[in-house]
Amino acid sequence: MRLGLALGYWGRGPDPRHLELAREAERLGYDSVWTAEAWGSDAFTALTWIAAHTSRIKLGTGIAQMAARTPTATAMHALTLDHLSGGRVLLGLGLSGPQVVEGWYGRPFPTSPLTATREYVDVIHQVLRRQGPVEADGRFHPHPYRGPDGTGLGKPLKPITHPLRATLPVLLGAEGPRNIAQTTRIADGWLPLYWSPTRTEVYRESLAKAPDGFLIAPMARATVCDDLAEGLLPVKAMLGFYIGGMGHAARNFHADLMARMGYEEEARRIQELFLQGRKEEAVRAVPDAFADEISLVGPRERIAERLELWRAGPVTDLLVTAPDLRTLRVLAELN
Repeated sequence: MRLGLALGYWGRGPDPRHLELAREAERLGYDSVWTAEAWGSDAFTALTWIAAHTSRIKLGTGIAQMAARTPTATAMHALTLDHLSGGRVLLGLGLSGPQVVEGWYGRPFPTSPLTATREYVDVIHQVLRRQGPVEADGRFHPHPYRGPDGTGLGKPLKPITHPLRATLPVLLGAEGPRNIAQTTRIADGWLPLYWSPTRTEVYRESLAKAPDGFLIAPMARATVCDDLAEGLLPVKAMLGFYIGGMGHAARNFHADLMARMGYEEEARRIQELFLQGRKEEAVRAVPDAFADEISLVGPRERIAERLELWRAGPVTDLLVTAPDLRTLRVLAELN
């Protein structure tokens, strides 16, 4: 099981620790470093900055939002950075949800998310393979565009720049069972949002037909500390925000996932509290047991024991959100 460093997205401004963490991860032998985006900083610019200050570590977007760019624009970002970094890019993509797609990007959330995802990935593959002009008779991502409000003058185009790798890995952030199953057919890997090494049966059917070499790269908060309850607080805060606030009461993919993992009553309670503006109560309502099973928190000896559970399953890459150099080093030693 390889280790990766997940830096996420910025808060109010750039995190001054990120570059130091990325450099130390490379020195320690971590396989990859990942950046993200929500509705603030973008994933590619921060990753390019890290690429310029490292030489070996792989560079992943975990995740870049599909609604932020057309598939050809995303492919351009990926192939450009892949050239500049010497072939180190891992392209992680996600559809996001209606609240972000429509509220931030100002475009409709696709009525058929699986179809939209499949079309998006197909266009990216066409660009990277560069076997001919990009052509797609898609419902959501047609190339060339032939809609009633267009000029009809568009023509199929082939990328001017030759991609460095036609096989640049594409990974998808998917949560629903059908979306995960489709991911095993159209992508090179999967980026789970929550992964419990003791509940792998939740995903067994969806992953049943995953091909050899398919990447499973969940993200997990990791903190070496003496006080377990204190160490779990950032995990609970993240879960309270995602389950309570990253979605509508009637459509929240994160809450639905928590429910499928055996915490349905708790997920709905977190949503209810958060949407009532009772955010601190929502965080406190996150079960310690759930926060614990999807993270690596506690003294070194406890993390060593729990790391064995992660290794025993199908995970190929553990992407850790580690807030300090000590935790990075301990995980490298234990792995």
